[in-house]
Amino acid sequence: MRTVIVILAAAALVAACQLSPDRPPVETVDDLDLDRFMGDWYVIANIPTPPEKGAHNAVESYERLGDDKIGVTFAFNEDSYDGERKTMTPTGFVSEQSNAIWGMRFIWPFRADFRVLYVDDAYRTTIIGRQKRDYLWIMARRPQVSEDTLQRLIQVAADRGYDTSRIQRVPQRW
Repeated sequence: MRTVIVILAAAALVAACQLSPDRPPVETVDDLDLDRFMGDWYVIANIPTPPEKGAHNAVESYERLGDDKIGVTFAFNEDSYDGERKTMTPTGFVSEQSNAIWGMRFIWPFRADFRVLYVDDAYRTTIIGRQKRDYLWIMARRPQVSEDTLQRLIQVAADRGYDTSRIQRVPQRW
C-alpha cells in the first residue's frame, strides 16, 4: 500500500511539473550561495503536497553531495505533534540554468520542479516554490518567526504569483 501511495504521489508531482504556457517564469534568487543554504530549515507555512497535509514539526535538511547534487531529508509528524514521524529523502539536482532551480527526485527517474524564490541576506528565511505555482514552502532556520516576518514572506509569494489564500501554517512545537 505504501509503495502505491508513493508512486501515485510521484506521478502527481511529475504531472504537476508541466509548465503553464500562459504564465511568465517565476522569479528566483539571482545568486544562491549553496553552501550557506545547506542545513536545517523549519517549515513555517506552505501550500502542501498531498503527503504533507496535516504535518507538524516539519523540517527540511539539505546537504551538499557534490557540485550539482543535494541530499535532502524532509521529516514531519503525521497529523499531530505526537503523530508518526515520516521521512522522505529525495535528491536534488542543481540546474545548469541557475543554482536556484533544482530537479527534486523522489523516485527514479522522475524529477519534480523545485525553485528557491527568496532567501534573506542572512540566510535565515527562505521561500521554495515551483514554476507551476501549485506548491510553496516558507521556511526559517528557527521553528518560529514573527507575524511581521511571516506576512512579509507571504507578500513575496503573492508578488511571485502565488494564491496566498492556499497557504497554511505548519504547527511547530519543540
